[in-house]
Formats: sequence, C-alpha cells, structure tokens
Amino acid sequence: MATFSHILVTHEYEAQDILRLLNQGKDFADLAQRFSKCSSAKVGGLLGDLKKGRADEDFEEAAFALEPGYKTEKPIKTRFGYHIILRLK
Repeated sequence: MATFSHILVTHEYEAQDILRLLNQGKDFADLAQRFSKCSSAKVGGLLGDLKKGRADEDFEEAAFALEPGYKTEKPIKTRFGYHIILRLK
C-alpha cells in the first residue's frame, strides 16, 4: 500500500503547464486545489492509501513506479484525463 496525491485535468497541455509550475517550486496541493477536476482537489489532490488493483491500470503503473516524495515527470493519460501523480509514502 502507498499514499498518493494527484492533479487531474482534461488536456495534456494543461498538465504540461502544471508540471512547469511544479518544477518552478509551486506547491502541489495548491495547484491541485486550483486546477484539478477530481473531487480530491478540495483536499489538495490527496487520494490516500491505494492498493494495487484498485485504480486505473495506467495510473497504477506510473504511481507505484515512483519513489516516495517524487512526482511523475510527464502527464499520465487514463480514461479520466491526464494525471500528475505525487507519491507521498
């Protein structure tokens, strides 16, 4: 089990813009609250603890490949849109 936050947007260009802001040092939770279309936006994108087999396959593959404290370097496309994923633990 691991803990994740994410930012979900409709278009890849939106995700690329958010990644640029994150790489400039902007706060992940603040950006999630401002831009994410997921209901988790109100809690800074926090998804909580996830077990393998409980989320979209592409999301899971990218999420569980991350080390704690790291985010995806590129947007992850799923049927829901484009995700930026942060592994918290």
